[in-house]
Amino acid sequence: MFPTCYNLLWYSWLFLLLPILCNPGKAFGGDGSPETKDSSLVVCFGEMLIDFVPTISGLSLSDAPAFKKAPGGAPANVAVGIARLGGSSAFIGKVGEDEFGYMLAEILKENNVNNEGMRFDPGARTALAFVTLRSDGEREFMFYRNPSADMLLQEAELDLDLIRKAKIFHYGSISLITEPCKSAHIAAAKVAKDAGVFLSYDPNLRLPLWPSAESAREGILSIWDTADIIKISEEEISFLTKGEDPYDDAVVQKLFHPNLKLLLVTEGPEGCRYYTKEFSGRVKGLKVDAVDTTGAGDAFVAGILSQLAKDLSLLQNEDRLREALKFANACGALTVKERGAIPALPTREAVNSAIIQLVG
Repeated sequence: MFPTCYNLLWYSWLFLLLPILCNPGKAFGGDGSPETKDSSLVVCFGEMLIDFVPTISGLSLSDAPAFKKAPGGAPANVAVGIARLGGSSAFIGKVGEDEFGYMLAEILKENNVNNEGMRFDPGARTALAFVTLRSDGEREFMFYRNPSADMLLQEAELDLDLIRKAKIFHYGSISLITEPCKSAHIAAAKVAKDAGVFLSYDPNLRLPLWPSAESAREGILSIWDTADIIKISEEEISFLTKGEDPYDDAVVQKLFHPNLKLLLVTEGPEGCRYYTKEFSGRVKGLKVDAVDTTGAGDAFVAGILSQLAKDLSLLQNEDRLREALKFANACGALTVKERGAIPALPTREAVNSAIIQLVG
């Protein structure tokens, strides 16, 4: 009789332990339901590529005597930017099974970015972009992706567990241009949304990559209403509203959808504007001598997301949000002082120092 009782007791304990044994990454509440994991991880989804930046500004691509090889791609820039600032980040995307692809994976690793979600395509090359720098540091792009590996990421290749662990899931619009990456993007965002992950969207308009201006507008807006936070530039406002004034608050408010928590408008050296349901305003930027504006917007995004990942309640407190945006503006400003995106992304110490000097 005693052995039978012990067996029943053992099976009872085993029944209670099974959920934990099968889901070691989850904690369970008293009612047996999963509790939200305390995480500050930001997962960035999309393209990673090599930017070739001319060593002399103000020349056309054909006249540039040499180019500096610089790792880039907006979502990857944000992932590295967050890690440089002391945050936790991961990158999901696809590169070629080639020297550049392996180099990019290693760069993520060296910068403390989780690269477990990276995939390597044996039949396509890592994307390349040649960047023309005007004398004021502004850019024009020539892309080599026909198709490149990032366009070929498939839904079946997604690391869904990594996405579900995130506090914030960040993405752009370039991954929406072609299949199969478009379907992978939509599936990844749905998994994140269903898991209660905060969605961050930077359209990052690159018109030459789209079949037409109308397809770009339609593609960018197709996922607009699912994001919790959106970062756009003045040029993107004009583009999405078909030429309306990007400095008119009424125009900007047209882009504010009911589920949006924060809409940010970046204005380069002038700083940024912010819009929530409760308040709006402007935060001044830092004035610096621009060498290359590549990655400045991504550094800004890294700056704000690194802070939101630690404390989403910033969105309810205007004073704290303004401080966070001052920090993000400084991240963007410091990035334009060097050539290339990832090589120029600042550390938290450098940003804090720049802010102190500005106040001083």
